[in-house]
Amino acid sequence: MRIVVLDDSRARATVLEEGLRDAGYDDIHVVVPTGPFVAQLERMGPDVVLMDLGNPSRDTLEEMLTVSRALAKPIAMFVDQSDDSMIGAAIDAGVSAYVVDGLRRERVKPIIELAIRRFNAFSRMQAERDEAVLQLAERKLIDRAKAILMNQRGLSEQDAYALMRSGAMNQGKKIVEIAQALITASELLGGGS
Repeated sequence: MRIVVLDDSRARATVLEEGLRDAGYDDIHVVVPTGPFVAQLERMGPDVVLMDLGNPSRDTLEEMLTVSRALAKPIAMFVDQSDDSMIGAAIDAGVSAYVVDGLRRERVKPIIELAIRRFNAFSRMQAERDEAVLQLAERKLIDRAKAILMNQRGLSEQDAYALMRSGAMNQGKKIVEIAQALITASELLGGGS
């Protein structure tokens, strides 16, 4: 597993590095957050990013949260002090583990494991949500196309659906593609519903 430690303090980065090596990780890279470091991180393709911010200013925290949004990887953020707004901002930005006051070598491995599990769980939930949104949008298109057929041809809802389904099977297309074609044709012919 490739792990990137993002820290502008070599002393703090060393604590994380040692904790990672103690935990059995060896593909570790330390990046100083200056210049075009986000592009550098993207090129490195990390599996996990550890950000050790010490006492970050609001600007530094915002910059690191921008990084977390850009990378879409498990991220554990270590800070010495925090408040509710900083924690909320970190969660909103997709930080998987936000650790306040407690960077110790022996805690690194469980924190990485937690960050990975939370990231994976969140990714699954997002994928499920995206699938549900897509299915709902497709359902709406199919319902709209059925309404057009019912209105224009005097069909029942079941018959309209059966007509679209047989058209989809005959053309080797998905029923939602047939529905979209019906809606588009109806709009072009001025009979939109």
